[in-house]
Amino acid sequence: MAHNKAGMNFKPLIHKLGLAVLTLGEKWFQIPDLAKAEKRGAKLTNLVIRFDKKHRNQTIANLALAFPEKSQAERDQIGKDMVNHFGYIIADFVRSPIRTDEELTASTTVEGREILDRLIAEKKGILLVSAHLGNWERFGQWIPLQGVTGSGVARNANDDEITERVTKIRGERGLNILSRGNAAREILTRLKAGEVIVIMPDQNADDAFIPFFGHIAGTVLGPAVIHLKTKAPILPVCILRTGPGTYKVVIREPLVANEGEKSEELMTRVNAEIEAMIRLAPEQYLWMHDRWRNARRKGLL
Repeated sequence: MAHNKAGMNFKPLIHKLGLAVLTLGEKWFQIPDLAKAEKRGAKLTNLVIRFDKKHRNQTIANLALAFPEKSQAERDQIGKDMVNHFGYIIADFVRSPIRTDEELTASTTVEGREILDRLIAEKKGILLVSAHLGNWERFGQWIPLQGVTGSGVARNANDDEITERVTKIRGERGLNILSRGNAAREILTRLKAGEVIVIMPDQNADDAFIPFFGHIAGTVLGPAVIHLKTKAPILPVCILRTGPGTYKVVIREPLVANEGEKSEELMTRVNAEIEAMIRLAPEQYLWMHDRWRNARRKGLL
């Protein structure tokens, strides 16, 4: 784009838009008509992506890596649908303060509920592993309604003001949030007390380099290390959008370490579970993230 050739930096614009969404959210998104709010969200994300060449190109590159068997037209459609979906969930999140617990419960179906109930009854703590797939923020609001004590682990936004406002919304209608990078001891303590911890280990890291969608990707080892220390089962979970304001929680079989299994081997299985969940609704995954950056820099890709 001509703007980028001129050397313009769109990060300040994107941050200002982020603040605008949170500041004006009550007017734009906190309305009774959720479908209308979602459409407004999609219009906003489509506007932003027009000026964000970096993330457009990253989406194209990631989809080519993940789905070489699909045609370019199919991958392009996934990318377009992803932009719309991201708008839907932004609107849904900002609308959180006016959503009742009854609305949240009534709009959510559950696949594999018996698995979650069984693990809760065992009182050994649960390490819920999800991804930036579907509506992860809504999942953080659904879990406390299941009669469990839980916390989520999240990275702070690059902008302090955005972090503060997002944390405020999360704190009002969701899990207690632990800051990633400073949460290890707290996670161990809470799991040993039988609580639930939600973590999303699907972003670029440099702990280990293991397969993800058939390509080596830098991956965190945290969930495997925590499991090996606490024996809390790793439970793959996601929440997928099924229509305007309606969602399905998908709970898969828990993972536990095999005899003598190393953390890298266990995280390879975790990556496979995350990949399987993404394949359920690839248009609902955040393909804009540079998932393979560290592997590429190391010449592994």
